[in-house]
Amino acid sequence: MSAVLSAKRYRREQLDEEERLTTIDEGEEVEEYIPLKRRRQMEEERRDYLRRKLQAPVQQLNLDEDTADPAHTHLDGSSAAAPSSNAFQQPKESMLAAAAKARKTQPAETEQEKAFKEEQQIMADLQRKQALRSAMENAQGITYSRSLSTGWKAPLKVRKQSDEQAQELRDRFHIIVEGQHLLPPILDFNDMKFPQPVLRQLAAKGISRPTPIQMQGLPIILAGRDMIGVAFTGSGKTLVFALPMLMMALQEEVRLPLVRGEGPVGLIVCPSRELARQTHEVIMGYIQSLKQDGFPELRALLAMGGIDMREQMDGIRQGVHVVVATPGRLKDLLSKKRLNLDICKYLCLDEADRMVDASGFEEDVREILSYFKAQRQTLMFSATMPIKVKAFAESALVDPVTVNVGRAGAANLDVIQEVEYVKQEAKLVYLLECLQKTAPPVLIFAEKQTDVDDVHEYLMSKDVDAVAVHGQKTQEERAEAIDHFKAGNADVLVATDVASKGLDFPDIQHVINFDMPSEIENYVHRIGRTGRCGKTGIATTFINKNQSESILLDLKHLLKEAKQRIPPVLMALDDPMEQWEALEKASGSKGCSYCGGLGHRVGDCPKLHSDTREKERKNKDYFGSGGYGAEM
Repeated sequence: MSAVLSAKRYRREQLDEEERLTTIDEGEEVEEYIPLKRRRQMEEERRDYLRRKLQAPVQQLNLDEDTADPAHTHLDGSSAAAPSSNAFQQPKESMLAAAAKARKTQPAETEQEKAFKEEQQIMADLQRKQALRSAMENAQGITYSRSLSTGWKAPLKVRKQSDEQAQELRDRFHIIVEGQHLLPPILDFNDMKFPQPVLRQLAAKGISRPTPIQMQGLPIILAGRDMIGVAFTGSGKTLVFALPMLMMALQEEVRLPLVRGEGPVGLIVCPSRELARQTHEVIMGYIQSLKQDGFPELRALLAMGGIDMREQMDGIRQGVHVVVATPGRLKDLLSKKRLNLDICKYLCLDEADRMVDASGFEEDVREILSYFKAQRQTLMFSATMPIKVKAFAESALVDPVTVNVGRAGAANLDVIQEVEYVKQEAKLVYLLECLQKTAPPVLIFAEKQTDVDDVHEYLMSKDVDAVAVHGQKTQEERAEAIDHFKAGNADVLVATDVASKGLDFPDIQHVINFDMPSEIENYVHRIGRTGRCGKTGIATTFINKNQSESILLDLKHLLKEAKQRIPPVLMALDDPMEQWEALEKASGSKGCSYCGGLGHRVGDCPKLHSDTREKERKNKDYFGSGGYGAEM
């Protein structure tokens, strides 16, 4: 047995020796065995080298071009080209240390610059909201890339104008336009190709040439483009959206007359009943003029609260071309399927800043948009259009054009603004003196409904023929008061802000603010009731310690912008905006981007804080079950 084992051992050793000799004969080298401890040490040295190389700046490595990577180091510790020893002589600066050193060398950021960055973040958060489109369009991801085609073309002489010539005209009339494929301004209504009855009605109204917003806005809308129009009060914005809508309705009626139950072709949504009623009256004037010259009859419907629903249904059954409505009544008609927007191609939001504002009718507008079945031409008009509202509105428009005449939110330069400090208890007595500045009619605004009633009763007791309008009065009383005032049967109209937006009183020479409104936007709209259509007017405003310092600073800067006299009481206010002047010039932003006030920044905006509180109140869960509190 031992002999067999010895033979096997001998045989195995012989085979191993033959294999070793064969390997040597083939010229292969035998690598020396390296202990495990030495291998780990070499791997650690390699990692340490790579770590130093990544942390140190490239320009400080100072390595030779032929320096070998440790990855090529042999296991026995030798290498073809070892790294230069200079690379490890000095400790390299880490990236964190370099960043800290750079911060020390940079100039310190001022408080205004920090606040400006915070404002940019606030505005970015406010604008990060769902686009103003219908629910179906949002759900199905429907987007439109092309504007509607109306078939209208400007005259050849207008189309041949170069971009330089068109821009020269815009600069002459202070028109700022943003958008692509812009049409030149047209300086004559005849070149806009309106029918003779329309031109005759314009002449009867004393309108011989278009205003700046009409020069640029009418060609854009007639061509089917979506538009945002911003111009000061009394600049003729109503005609800019009313005339193209009538032309579209007339075109549809000629092509294929409307039958019973059809329509509308065009829709105008207004935030107040008074404004809707006035817009409807303007449209009816041109419809009657077209009918008298033998054009197809167009039918317009006024849909708002306070009007008998049966009366409105009679008009809808006949087929209606144009609807002027307030959001509440329009939602009611649409939800009950008494009105449809199946063939509606034209949508205008008048006073759009109020319509899509957080505290306005934003959700109502979204619901109304959900009833459209196809693409529409969308227009938005206002005298004040803050940046946040403008950016939000652009989400609903297709390839929009923005036409701006003057700064959005600026006061009408044709109005002389007078600000006087009057104690609260002396307001009524001093009001009689202010009424002597100009001949009637005079418009007086008050913030509260109780103040409107108090002023109205006081004036009546002093034998002043006055009427009053506010939200608590019935629609018949409101309409009767405004008609009475427009007809010249009353010398004074006392009203809340329901009469401040959009209403046209061409003969008013004097507007009195019995108290300063809580928002500067409302002040701009109030004083815009005078100085209309190129005429001059006076606006007198009472202020005292009851007003917040923020709104008084806004008023001060608005007066400064319009080159009006600033009273000493406003000059004495501590003005924090003086520290922002250099940053405003560099950034191009002026005042508050949320409400348009010039006396504060968005971080201190009272309207933003008010809207935030209102939103939290609406979303508050009163019962702890989630969501039901929003209905309270």
